[in-house]
Amino acid sequence: MTFETAVPAERAYLVALETQGNALEAEDSLDELATLVVAAGASVVGRATQHRRTPDPNTWVGKGKAEELAVERARIGADLVVFDDELSPRQQKNLEELLDARVIDRSAVILDIFARHARSREGQLQVELAQMEYRMPRLAGVGREMSRLGGGINTRGPGESKLESDRQVIRRRIQDLKERLATVAAQRERSRRSRAKEGLFLAALVGYTNAGKSTLLNALSGADVLVADQPFATLDPTTRRAEVAKGVNVLLSDTVGFVNKLPPTLVAAFRATLEELADADLLVHVADVSHRNLHERMRVVKDTLASLELAARPQLLVLNKADALSGPEGDALREALGAEFPRAVVVSGRTGEGIDVLRHRLGEAARTSWTAIRLTLPYDRGGAMLQRIRERGALRREEYSERGIDVEADVPADLAAELRALARV
Repeated sequence: MTFETAVPAERAYLVALETQGNALEAEDSLDELATLVVAAGASVVGRATQHRRTPDPNTWVGKGKAEELAVERARIGADLVVFDDELSPRQQKNLEELLDARVIDRSAVILDIFARHARSREGQLQVELAQMEYRMPRLAGVGREMSRLGGGINTRGPGESKLESDRQVIRRRIQDLKERLATVAAQRERSRRSRAKEGLFLAALVGYTNAGKSTLLNALSGADVLVADQPFATLDPTTRRAEVAKGVNVLLSDTVGFVNKLPPTLVAAFRATLEELADADLLVHVADVSHRNLHERMRVVKDTLASLELAARPQLLVLNKADALSGPEGDALREALGAEFPRAVVVSGRTGEGIDVLRHRLGEAARTSWTAIRLTLPYDRGGAMLQRIRERGALRREEYSERGIDVEADVPADLAAELRALARV
């Protein structure tokens, strides 16, 4: 005899709010919420949209609509109701009483997915800090959530055992996490300084979650970064070295994807990691060209970069997943986007379309920061330095004379300074 030990997936009912006639935006947000809920381990059994000018301060959707939702939830047997915006503790408590079910919001779902995907010690600390700060104001009076620790969305993560402790214990834990993150941040800063000494051009891949950044990183660098068709498959930053043109090496960094309505606590917790983007010489904005709400997702990325004070950084737009554009409609869309974004690179990380063009553009961007040198190297050190020039720059001319090796090259600024110092010896 065998026994079924797997815990059945929670049955989730999704609810969105449509305000000021934004029907398409609300529908797309609800579709995205469904993807997030499935990624968090639940199944979606129903969905509803409420039309209101503004959210109700007590129940978000209004008491009448909440009573309708209670009937429908009971009819389809949903044991979890997920709302598409962050709820206040009062709204969450009132809704749980009216719906007679566990209630969570989009923020809780995103935090849960991050808890699943955090692999590095820093990532785990960041997620736990975000969970603690999100749950702190919800500790009082949210009976259903607190009584179901150990199973279901928003009940996993490093901090569950602390959630029924008093607020002072939670505050001490938050302070401890901040101190640990500060230590890790200092270690990361030392690593950043070491990398800066190498002087390689750094291009950071940014974009909406699931836009294909990891696939592009693999295509450009030959790396084997995890690729999964689900949100936030990449959480911990990954950096790889790649030769994008003959003699032109760059660093490519894959970062966590952005998403609409990202929880403020999560943005705050990951700010230190995201601020590494400030070190990038170029932000490569990767967008899913096949998505029906392309422009809205591009706006979310733009707004997120602005919130991190990175809007002024040099950027290159890459329209990915071009293999999904086929037939007359696909051709028409390509033409329209080409007119709208004439400097964008259209690629497919999956098939390789446009990758050579992207490499060329990255090489061009790297070369703009190089310095032209014309000098003579001594023979005792010249051979090794010529090899470094070939690895990191473009060697234009080398001639051997009685004085030494006459060199003309374009190289990164730090290497130019090193070569000039050697040539003066």
